[in-house]
Amino acid sequence: MLRFNAIRTGYLLGISLILAAIIYFFASNWGGMDRTVKIMLAVALIVLFYGLSFVFTRIRAVPGQQAFLSNIFLVAGCVAFGVSVALLGQIYNSHADSYGLFIIWSVPALLLSWITRYNPFYMLSYVLIHLGVWLYFYPTMQSAPYSQLESLSIAGLFAICNLLLFLLTFLYRIRSAPLQYMSFTVLHIAMLAMTNSFAFDGYGLIMNIPHISVMALGFYIFSKVRLNKTLLTLNALALSAFAVFKFIELAEAYSSSLFFVFGLIFVALLLTGNVWFFRYLNRLGKPSPDETAIPEEHSSEWISKTVSRVIKVVGVLIGSISLIGLIMISTNVNHTEYVLLGVSLLLMITMIVIPESRLDSVIRYTLLTISYITGLAAIVWADQALLSVLFLVVSIAGWFRSKGKRQQFFAYTFVNLSMATVLFQQYQEWYGWDWTYEFVIFALFILNAMLYGISYFVLTTELKEHLRDSSLFFSLLFLFWTTFFEDVIPYSYMIINIFYFVIVTWMVFAFIRHKQKSEAIMSVVFWFIFIGFKYYDLLWTLLYKSFTLALLGIIALGITWWFDRRMAHSGKAAFDTDHRSFSFMRLSPLLIAIVIVLQLGIIGYQTARSETLLATGASVKLKLAPIDPRSLLQGDYVALNYDISTPPPKSPIQEDWTRGKVKVVLIPDHQGVYIADHLYQDGEKLAHHEIVLNGQWNGSRLLYGIENYFIPEGTGRTVEQNAHYAYIRVSRNGDALLERLVEN
Repeated sequence: MLRFNAIRTGYLLGISLILAAIIYFFASNWGGMDRTVKIMLAVALIVLFYGLSFVFTRIRAVPGQQAFLSNIFLVAGCVAFGVSVALLGQIYNSHADSYGLFIIWSVPALLLSWITRYNPFYMLSYVLIHLGVWLYFYPTMQSAPYSQLESLSIAGLFAICNLLLFLLTFLYRIRSAPLQYMSFTVLHIAMLAMTNSFAFDGYGLIMNIPHISVMALGFYIFSKVRLNKTLLTLNALALSAFAVFKFIELAEAYSSSLFFVFGLIFVALLLTGNVWFFRYLNRLGKPSPDETAIPEEHSSEWISKTVSRVIKVVGVLIGSISLIGLIMISTNVNHTEYVLLGVSLLLMITMIVIPESRLDSVIRYTLLTISYITGLAAIVWADQALLSVLFLVVSIAGWFRSKGKRQQFFAYTFVNLSMATVLFQQYQEWYGWDWTYEFVIFALFILNAMLYGISYFVLTTELKEHLRDSSLFFSLLFLFWTTFFEDVIPYSYMIINIFYFVIVTWMVFAFIRHKQKSEAIMSVVFWFIFIGFKYYDLLWTLLYKSFTLALLGIIALGITWWFDRRMAHSGKAAFDTDHRSFSFMRLSPLLIAIVIVLQLGIIGYQTARSETLLATGASVKLKLAPIDPRSLLQGDYVALNYDISTPPPKSPIQEDWTRGKVKVVLIPDHQGVYIADHLYQDGEKLAHHEIVLNGQWNGSRLLYGIENYFIPEGTGRTVEQNAHYAYIRVSRNGDALLERLVEN
């Protein structure tokens, strides 16, 4: 089964890399192709992916994986359609990351969700619709001056939509566990945002009531009506997030010594509630068969562990802040940092000395971590090398007393932070600020490498395995860190980078040869991190990224296919006998074909409409002022601000104007540059030199849909410096397309 999953993962990785390569290639806006070639290439890619989906319903080249690959290529075709729509926006300079792009993209995704009932289409539709709605209210690079009530209403819209979607999944009208968990999570995020008293000082307090009611209802339904441990755990996480957020609000309003005492009590209650809840969760029975229509057994365990750890981390942070705040407010001495250090050392030593059997592990490691954080803050504040060394010694003792991999790794992390503080203070005292940062990182690499050697060749105690893994991780981390240093001596940057590549490559093969699994995985991860960072550090262009990702994708697919065939010939291939493993292209070819034709029709319509406007529209010259950001899918562009973005002087915008569509009449000045003259009135007759341009008032300026001009990567600064005017094409009905930018 493991090999079978690995084969699927390999195919999925290869296809994903190739899709990423396509996105990066188009986003680079490479100047080597004109717009006709780009459009034809985009259409060909859509047809290719859908064609491959059809082909894999007929061939037997990949034993046992035909249905899986057919369905994945079907999803890839839908993704390629979205990339093609984004490409059209890039070619014809429409809005960057426009809400229209994601809404149009969501149409075939929704239709394919309805046809296939496939989770990837459900999630793709969910993300696209949410992005579209979000960008409608909060467009990229545009201010959104909403009132508190309007902002609250927008958050309420997200909450209501996700509540309805959750109910559809919970009542099995839509059978998708990922969609159920996602909608439930976003529902609580939206409702928590609505309780924000900082942003909604007039409504936040009132909105606490519906949020608390929803959480209380969730606990009752998921434990008494229909047992669902995953949703119960997510509901507990929502309650914890709510409690922490309210604590922060109260801390902002009532910071005092008494409040920080309550903060420590709050942490105790939060962690106690965490322990109590998960003990209660373990006592609950298993869902009855009719309640597992959406499987949750496998997801419940890891979600529970994740939520528990998140709550512990949050509790530790709040406890640390409360302890530091309490000491700072309540002490009247001149050097509060010494009191802070004394309290942290006392707490650390107490937790180290008390035997494991006499104190709950959660309490022990929570208090120990709070003392670590508090002590680090104190020694940095005090800036005394002797005190830092004392704290380091106690931290090492705490590491020796820790039990369990996570606890030991966490303690080892603080030992490294303490060591970094000692080295920084000592080096600064001896040599000043020059190369302090580089010295500390390199010294930490040497120390951790030495500890790894000691653990590997010398130690035989129970700490051997833990020290080996932890010291190797930090050795690789700090060595990787040094590869970003500028030349300390001539050519040191190149020497360090070559050394890193050679040594980590050797480690990968050495660990694999000696069957040291954890070290091999760690080395491979750091090897790929280095390749990724350094390749793009040296050749930072989307075009090079595209070629690299495409090559990696082809290699991944080739290797996966070779292993798949080899397993098939040896009789070890695993065939999926699950009744849900079938090709959607085979089951619903007609409906899917209609959706494909619809997508190609959308591409054709948008292309024809834009080309007609460019060919027949009136040419208008406008004065502009650009800036240079990057779009998510469409690459670099300059965001343009026109003179005509300001309301015409003859038609001043009133304060009570609502956001909406307007028509602006343009007239040429003595240099032939068009300026905004007045707002068009229905029935008005225009002079021969006047042109109407459709716009929209967003509350602060007029927008015409020609505010973005896409450019090849890395040329934004040149465009900013040289472009002062824009030529646009305007149709008879007032629609416009940005044609080109010019200097004069």
